[in-house]
Amino acid sequence: MNGVSISSSPPLVVVEQLERFYRRGSEEVPVLEGVNLEVKPAEFLALMGPSGSGKSTLLNILGGLDRPSAGSVSIAGERIDQLSSQELAEWRAEHVGYVFQFYNLFQALTAQANVELPLLLTNLSGRERKQRAAIALSMVGLSHRMRHYPKQLSGGEQQRVGIARAIVTDPTLLLCDEPTGDLDRKSGDDVLNLLEHLRSEYGKTIIMVTHDSHASDRASRTVHLNKGRLSADQPN
Repeated sequence: MNGVSISSSPPLVVVEQLERFYRRGSEEVPVLEGVNLEVKPAEFLALMGPSGSGKSTLLNILGGLDRPSAGSVSIAGERIDQLSSQELAEWRAEHVGYVFQFYNLFQALTAQANVELPLLLTNLSGRERKQRAAIALSMVGLSHRMRHYPKQLSGGEQQRVGIARAIVTDPTLLLCDEPTGDLDRKSGDDVLNLLEHLRSEYGKTIIMVTHDSHASDRASRTVHLNKGRLSADQPN
């Protein structure tokens, strides 16, 4: 494999005995039960399972958008389950990039302005934000579309803008929730090629939720969730 290889160093992500349940009146409804997971630096992990299996809940916990009911979550040696809400928000802004199924772009902003948005939480000047956004768009092959609005872009191009926005802060972890789910096969393949390029050339660690076995085959490893439990782990 060319470029950055999956690291032999300690895991970047360590999840131990993770539990997540919700309350429905006096009843506890389990979503995740006894989940243990390790993800290496520069690994591309696919997370599969039927609807309602807990995939998105696990992704949200890894990204600091949700908290576990029990168990521990360590990322780059930091116990994020022990952070306060303010600390977690600051950690998330620095360490996590999100790619969504439906792009979540602001229609009134250009591609460059959309990519700049996460940088508004930093101390960078306006000129520095524009430079960083231009670099991120160049990395996803959209330098020529920086001043275009989402409605002027194809679905695949909008998703690449979303990926540029996710990587503009140089995050530790890139979390992708069905990134090809709204795309045709060719556009989806282009997005998967880009994700693998970010992994192999820039060492990005990627966790991707998907229903599509074609997409999961592109990852370096696939794990399956079924009724809140990890049921299989296979290298691809």
